[in-house]
Amino acid sequence: MGDTVGYPRAASGIVFLKATDLEGVRNFYQDQLGMTVWLRQADCLLLRHGNMVLGFCDRGTDSFDGLLTFVYPDRAGVDRMYQRLTDRAESAPEESEKYGIYQFFASDPEGRRLEFQAFLHPTEPIVSGCDLLVSRRSVRRFLDTKIPEEKLQQVLELCRYSPTSRHSESYYFVATSNRENLEFLAGLRGSSSAPIGEAPMAVAACSDPSKSGGYVQDACIAAYHFILAATVHGLGTCWMAGMDRAEVKDCLGIPLEHHVATVTPVGFPAESPQPKQRRDAGSLIR
Repeated sequence: MGDTVGYPRAASGIVFLKATDLEGVRNFYQDQLGMTVWLRQADCLLLRHGNMVLGFCDRGTDSFDGLLTFVYPDRAGVDRMYQRLTDRAESAPEESEKYGIYQFFASDPEGRRLEFQAFLHPTEPIVSGCDLLVSRRSVRRFLDTKIPEEKLQQVLELCRYSPTSRHSESYYFVATSNRENLEFLAGLRGSSSAPIGEAPMAVAACSDPSKSGGYVQDACIAAYHFILAATVHGLGTCWMAGMDRAEVKDCLGIPLEHHVATVTPVGFPAESPQPKQRRDAGSLIR
């Protein structure tokens, strides 16, 4: 795809098709093809198979020739696409209360109808591995929204698969939502750690030296596993270095001899950082 700097990346895509019997469609695609129900939207049913999502909409006798939908993680992504496609757009982006989305419609050169949208409510993730690695960004501004316990557990479920030296599983995480703790941690390294004070939660990635000779590496790998898993589930993070210090351990109840790879802020992003220019892949190996 070449250089994608400046282009908002879609978190997913959906192909919408017309259906006259949603229940029959669900039975066939779920029972016969192994798809799962990803989301129900008013008169539409969205089914998932891996990273593919098909939407079936009951349009009755309306003429509906299908719809190609590009889904972005936030309004900003939709707005940026509108700026690129203003001459093809049917109207400016707006909210749809019926479907709980922020959207606009456009058409491609051959007249196919396109939709560009962001969900205005949490959804289950459908991000691909490649897109996850390319689109992850360091987030430093967060919404004042509490992280549901269920979502944190979903992130930790993925973290269980972080590799460790000799399968020692020496790593663990310490989370805090206590405002005094967050403010204390935010002030330790000035502007570098300040984003912790903007988040509803901070998570320390730690390891126990008594369990592994590679405890530093175990903690670092687990920390990045957590950062990627959080991104999959729509949460923003930012690696904070230089947090393996006594004040941090005292604040979070971590044994002094244990290692702290990072303390990352965690929350729903209030910003959508754009990608920066990257060097060519050919220059990475010598």
